Amino acid sequence: RGHLGPEFPAARPAGKPLLFDFYADWCVSCKEMEKYTFTDPAVREALAEFVLLKADVTANDEVDQALMRRYGIIGPPGTLFFRDGAELRGLRLIGFESAEPFAARVRQAQ
Repeated sequence: RGHLGPEFPAARPAGKPLLFDFYADWCVSCKEMEKYTFTDPAVREALAEFVLLKADVTANDEVDQALMRRYGIIGPPGTLFFRDGAELRGLRLIGFESAEPFAARVRQAQ
């Protein structure tokens, strides 16, 4: 627990930090993150060296629920940061965050 499994092979060899975003179409805060935070130029610049993964859990089916359980996410939005295969647990974000503090969070994960 807390380590990336085999589902994230692309992030390991590159040695890049990874952002893992839990998203659902019915999640209002997810849509706010998409519209206001992830589109912000400072956030985009901070994320330039990251491997970005999105788990679309819109269906909320057994597979989605198992993935959320694996990472201890009750529901979206959840943004997790990993470096060298291990989650930077102190940087985990559950819910919405505006661009400026989110960009600072991303920079801490680099």
